Amino acid sequence: MASYNKFNDFSEQLVEGVHDFGANTFKIALSNSAPTASNTVLADITQISGANGYTTGGTATTISLSETSGTTTVNGTEVVFTASGGSMGPFRYVVLYNDSATSPLDALVAWWDYGSSITLADGETFTVKFSNTSPGAIFTLD
Repeated sequence: MASYNKFNDFSEQLVEGVHDFGANTFKIALSNSAPTASNTVLADITQISGANGYTTGGTATTISLSETSGTTTVNGTEVVFTASGGSMGPFRYVVLYNDSATSPLDALVAWWDYGSSITLADGETFTVKFSNTSPGAIFTLD
């Protein structure tokens, strides 16, 4: 299972109100270049080519929130990428960002490292499932 990595600026952006998980659009982008924790916006990420089933800018996940005894969980639905018309990739990193954010533009939230590069052959799929369920927990705040 891929591990969650938070971008450093995300916590400050959260406190400053950049991210509204109840209203903003959050997307999953794919990259084969390692993100660094100091990246802040999608433009810092080298995405894979927008072709063969991948759209530059990625695909939206539907966010839901739940709170129990002061702990809030941010959940996201699965995102499925399907190679079509040729191979897709290679990619190794899945990046979550806020597509609604304007200052900074397309603010980064987190990324997951799948350990090695993945290339999808025509017709193959890759499913991003947070916490291996759908919807699954992206992160919790205590």
